[in-house]
Amino acid sequence: MKKQNHLHLEWPEGVFLIPYVLMVFVGGVPVFFLEIALGQFMKQGGVATWNIAPLFKGLGLASMVIVFFCNTYYIMVLVWGLYFLAHSFTSPLPWATCGHEWNTVNCTTNFSRVCLNQSLSSSPPNVSSLNTSCLEHTGLRSSVMEFWERKVLRLSGGLDEVGDISGYLVLCLLATWVIVYFCIWKGVKSAGKVVYFTAVFPYLVLVVLFVHGVSLPGALNGITYYLKPNWSKLSEAQVWIDAATQIFFSYAIGLGALTALGSYNRFNNNCYQDAFILGLINSGTSFFAGFVVFSVLGFMAAEQGVDISNVAESGPGLAFIAYPKAVSLMPLAPLWAVLFFLMLLVLGLDSQFVGVEGFITGIMDMLPPKSFLGSQRREVVVAICCFTCFTIDLSMVTQGGMYVFQLFDYYSASGITLLWQAFWECVVVAWVYGADRFMDDVACMIGYRPLPYMKWCWSYVTPVVCMGVFFFHVVNYKRLVYNAVYVYPWWGEVLGWFLALSSMLCIPLTVLYKLLHCKGSLIERWQHLTTPVWGRHHLEFLPPENGARLLPKAEENKNTLLYESVI
Repeated sequence: MKKQNHLHLEWPEGVFLIPYVLMVFVGGVPVFFLEIALGQFMKQGGVATWNIAPLFKGLGLASMVIVFFCNTYYIMVLVWGLYFLAHSFTSPLPWATCGHEWNTVNCTTNFSRVCLNQSLSSSPPNVSSLNTSCLEHTGLRSSVMEFWERKVLRLSGGLDEVGDISGYLVLCLLATWVIVYFCIWKGVKSAGKVVYFTAVFPYLVLVVLFVHGVSLPGALNGITYYLKPNWSKLSEAQVWIDAATQIFFSYAIGLGALTALGSYNRFNNNCYQDAFILGLINSGTSFFAGFVVFSVLGFMAAEQGVDISNVAESGPGLAFIAYPKAVSLMPLAPLWAVLFFLMLLVLGLDSQFVGVEGFITGIMDMLPPKSFLGSQRREVVVAICCFTCFTIDLSMVTQGGMYVFQLFDYYSASGITLLWQAFWECVVVAWVYGADRFMDDVACMIGYRPLPYMKWCWSYVTPVVCMGVFFFHVVNYKRLVYNAVYVYPWWGEVLGWFLALSSMLCIPLTVLYKLLHCKGSLIERWQHLTTPVWGRHHLEFLPPENGARLLPKAEENKNTLLYESVI
């Protein structure tokens, strides 16, 4: 459900579906279930839930850092979507034509004629390189690309050229944060009501776009391209990395949001069943959305007379370049543009609610129950969080904002940080607390033990997969590049690694700190710091000797409402 997220919209040939499905069952669903069950069992947010093994409470801190960064930069997708939505009510669409004040003399709306003429006058056309080669040789630029880079982003020459702030984007940024604030400021009750709309509406739009998309000429070619495997791609490790990254972020793994939302469930809620159902909905929605996207891309390729590989872009190019360009070629273009960007905005808000709620729940768990904030402390904490993120986001609405955004996207909540987080979560639960022990705890909640498959994944399969992909990332690390042209300066790389390590180092540094500040021998320290600190709701099934390690009553003052499972 959350796969406009992280802008990792990877759409290679159909072979991608094979590693994608495998990663769902060996990584996505097991860790998804682990986090929900952990939150439901401990009745705490992303940080306090690791009282199950206090030595590794750094896992909670790391997830808080990751989700804070994610909340900060992810909202820019909503900002750009809102900006496009506001410009979608005119005919013709502003990005469909040249002649505007932001266009250059090289602006064009038709590449096919230029490309084919150039190809006929030289050598036989190489279909796979028509778009790029023609662009390079003629200097022409798409009207959609110019709207995106010169009107929306007002893109500067690099990270060191900050430029001025866009007033229109600031208004869009302010509007989105105000919407987020008033939807979650009262907690899960207010957010849950909004989510009923934000979860259902995109499906209605997807169905409408699908019905329209498959009726377009060339749609079948696009769908065939989407489903037809290119088996040679399976030997490329990058395809497997993309699949793992896609799954971990789309399932919100490692962000602490799932444990926070799980803590609102009833203690006896069947979270095991929920994990499979929500995983199926998540991946099924992504799969169905692929038909919507590629039917339209097939139409666009047919209209331009080029191969579909030239129009199937990934990342922000798919949402803000390829799809807007395709929409501009359709009859009733403003209608389809409004529907698409409204769907994008609603989907983004849904994801943003989950991320911010997970962060706020963790903060609230760490605050003392009686503080100077009084009865309005949640409203104040949410306001401070939103204002802080808004202030940081101002750097992303400048002329150099896209370079800042890509730094956050690539490093702060990227594949390596989420893989690192998921690896340690599995290790701590399976090997420190005990996989069989946790399976018994789940049985206490849902009435039966899950399949042994879950225990095997937590203990062996998922950690091995996470570390394998993680090390391949590190070994094959390449400097960050924007648009295949601009290479980030060394100090930009340093800033990016600071964003990544700020969460990753929370785990080992917290372990070291706790071990050094605990008394006794190393074995005694380990035994003490890995003994769970239980809540009072655990008393009904815990052995009597475990009663000494209980959370104070004040820390148990948490509303245990069932958060709408549609999230």
